[in-house]
Amino acid sequence: MSGKRRAAGPAVTKKQTPSAQGSGKEKSSGRSRWKKVGIAVLVLGLLGSLLGVGAFIVLYQTIDVPRPNEEFETQTSFVYYADGKQQLGQFAKQNRESINLEEMPDSVKDAVVAAEDRTFWTNRGIDPKGIVRAAFSNARGNDTQGASTITQQYVKILYLTQERTLTRKVKEAIISLKLQREQSKEQILEGYLNTIYFGRGAYGVQAAAKAYFDKDAADLDLKESVVIASLLNDPNDLDPSNGKRSKKDLKSRYAAVLNDMAEEGTVSADQADKAAKKLPKFPEIEQDSQYGQQRGHVLTMVRKELLDLGYTDEQIDGGGLRVTTTFTEKAMNAAVQGVVEARPDGFSDKQLHIGVATVEPGTGAIRGMFGGQDYLDSQLNWAVAGGQAGSTMKAAALVAAIEQGFGLEDTFEGNSPLELPDGNLVENQGDEDWGSAIDMITATEHSVNTAFIDMTLSMDDGPDAIIDAANRMGIPPSKAPKKGPGFPSTSPGLEPITGVSLGNATVSPINMANAYATLANDGVAAEPYIIEKVVLANGETDYQHKVDDSKAIEEDVTSDVSYALQKNVQEGSGTAALELDWPSAGKTGTATNGDGEVSSAWFAGYTRQLSTAVMYVRGKGNEQLQGWLPSYFGGAYPAETWTAVMQRAMEGLPVEEFPEPAMLDGDAPTEGHEPYTPPPSPTRTQQPSTPKPSTPKPSESPTPTPTEEPTKTNTPPGQTNCPPLNPSCDETPTATDTTTAAGGGGGGGGGNSAYVGDLAVGRVPVLLAVAAFREWWIL
Repeated sequence: MSGKRRAAGPAVTKKQTPSAQGSGKEKSSGRSRWKKVGIAVLVLGLLGSLLGVGAFIVLYQTIDVPRPNEEFETQTSFVYYADGKQQLGQFAKQNRESINLEEMPDSVKDAVVAAEDRTFWTNRGIDPKGIVRAAFSNARGNDTQGASTITQQYVKILYLTQERTLTRKVKEAIISLKLQREQSKEQILEGYLNTIYFGRGAYGVQAAAKAYFDKDAADLDLKESVVIASLLNDPNDLDPSNGKRSKKDLKSRYAAVLNDMAEEGTVSADQADKAAKKLPKFPEIEQDSQYGQQRGHVLTMVRKELLDLGYTDEQIDGGGLRVTTTFTEKAMNAAVQGVVEARPDGFSDKQLHIGVATVEPGTGAIRGMFGGQDYLDSQLNWAVAGGQAGSTMKAAALVAAIEQGFGLEDTFEGNSPLELPDGNLVENQGDEDWGSAIDMITATEHSVNTAFIDMTLSMDDGPDAIIDAANRMGIPPSKAPKKGPGFPSTSPGLEPITGVSLGNATVSPINMANAYATLANDGVAAEPYIIEKVVLANGETDYQHKVDDSKAIEEDVTSDVSYALQKNVQEGSGTAALELDWPSAGKTGTATNGDGEVSSAWFAGYTRQLSTAVMYVRGKGNEQLQGWLPSYFGGAYPAETWTAVMQRAMEGLPVEEFPEPAMLDGDAPTEGHEPYTPPPSPTRTQQPSTPKPSTPKPSESPTPTPTEEPTKTNTPPGQTNCPPLNPSCDETPTATDTTTAAGGGGGGGGGNSAYVGDLAVGRVPVLLAVAAFREWWIL
């Protein structure tokens, strides 16, 4: 039989166990499942990556570098004294002064990079490794670390906000990447160091150097540079002025930065070890308020003037302007110290207001000013607000009268009261009589109201003529159609009334000082100003003041007016100013308001180099001084204050004399004001001579009776009946303390006896010579 051979023994059938039956299939199925999961994860990861990359690309294309935040583009505008170097104040949204990278020392740049972003010079605006490192450190509970590069910090400050959101972080990263492609590393570092906040209100390294070390950034040494860099970690808590804890924390941070610099190789290990031993010295930095004391009054004036010149608030506050003013530190201090020295004690700044202004003749430059109380307590500047001018306006009346042909020797009614054409009465201070024919010099010396009213009425259109003279001198009109010269550009109440010379109009000390400066400058008037130059942030000079002057009054007229005003200081109501011990001229003023109350007290005066006006007022500027101040006359506290101010302001200047008076005597518009003509001197007859030499004894002849003799009514102490320029008059006056309100001033002295005396002394040598000749002839 053919076929396969079967093995011996029974056939055995093998059955598989259940586990054995399914094991292969399950292994295969498991591997397949994990494979699918892995593939899915990879696919999803790839899709996510693709989506992320796509989204990033879209965001990169759609997010542009925005315009910088406005406040971080600003620069501080600085205001300087007249020397252009000493800082007077500043205007700023943020205290910032941008400088070039080349002006920053390497030690500052190296310290900031070491402290804030050691990969700055090599990264692309962001630091992925730093982000991962900071994430793991923060997850382990260590001190919170930031992963922002210098570029990211710069972007966040300059372009974005401080909000902590994922959206802002994404924008920050994208803009950082873009910025580092558009700008060089040097440009980014320069921008960062001019923008970042260092504490003490200082933005940028230049402001920080001044805030902490009172020097420019270019002058910082290694230790100071490291402190500046260390502050960036926490500007407020690391400020050493905040106490021992802050100083200790600063020193720890300071040492860490030095160590990082050593590791980076920007300083040697020895330099780092040596510097780390001790923090640098921090000078005392004055922390006075920007607008405290008089600074606020000055800065407010400067801002207003810049606006009038066409600059905008944005330019002033953030344009980085460099503004040189006319103010000098010397004259400003003189005004402040002079007020402190002379003002009466025990009077509150809230009630007693003093305004002072010093103007330079010939230029109109305002050199010094005192606006009143601390600006932080009151923003009202009394050097600008002013008050009723009182008899300081009589200088303008003198100008107008002499221009119309009157002379200093011409006489006017000095008795009181004087009845006006309308029936009203004008009185002198104390209703005092000075005689029916007193000359202009005596009237000026003693501020005789009736004489000046008579003078006004005797001129052609007297009130208008006086106002015209005042305007030409520098006192603005009552109203102005547009902004004109002056601080302010109007003088309310300067109207053509009979009593205009008594000073009812409101005039500011600045404008009054400028008007008197015209007299000091031989009649050449200049518009007052406070801004000398404006330089833009790029160094370009944008504005340069040009002196605006004009011939306002003839020189001979001003020489006569100045002579009369010198006599007021020498012998009249302004004798307190003699303490200056300098050739000076001036006028007192004491004004009354509509209620008859003494509302202001003044002294305005000048040397050849400086003109200063001082005003005292109370409360709202028109309240009663009489019975409130110990003395309310202009010749008292105002004249004493003027002297104290000018003693300091004039220190070191050469002595300059005033020109001799021209003694003009033209054709006056009215008669009856001729100089007083004294009666003839007694004639002396010579006795017949004898052979022996002897001095003949003259016999007196009767004194002729004058046909018209000036009225001598109640001649006050110190007033002489000697007419001016009369050598034969030997009457000697005595000093008095007579003052004139309602436009008058304080202090007093005799008429014009000094001038008479000088001429009388000059006759002595001549008489001696004549006598000697007669003796020789007789012999």
